[in-house]
Amino acid sequence: MISSLVLGLVFLLPGLALRYWINRRKFYRRGPMGAEGFSSYESSWIITLVERVGKWVAYALIILGVGMLWVYWRERKEKEKITQKEVVEQQRTKQQVLDKNNIHF
Repeated sequence: MISSLVLGLVFLLPGLALRYWINRRKFYRRGPMGAEGFSSYESSWIITLVERVGKWVAYALIILGVGMLWVYWRERKEKEKITQKEVVEQQRTKQQVLDKNNIHF
């Protein structure tokens, strides 16, 4: 159960950080007129391609992280439901024993 939480955070945080870093680089590469400045055509093509792939990787990490956090939430909820059923069953058993011995509170 805890492993789902840890894995969720391990995927989610780097995904968010990677997306932030790529967007920040793109922002600071823009000039005063809003155009991106590259030293050559080849560097613009390669940098754009790498950033596009990096964004898809970041999106995949974010989706995996959110999915793992969702699994953790469902496991925790199921565990609470089972614990609640056990408490109700113990109270029912206790009441049956008291009724059997004709003890009433």
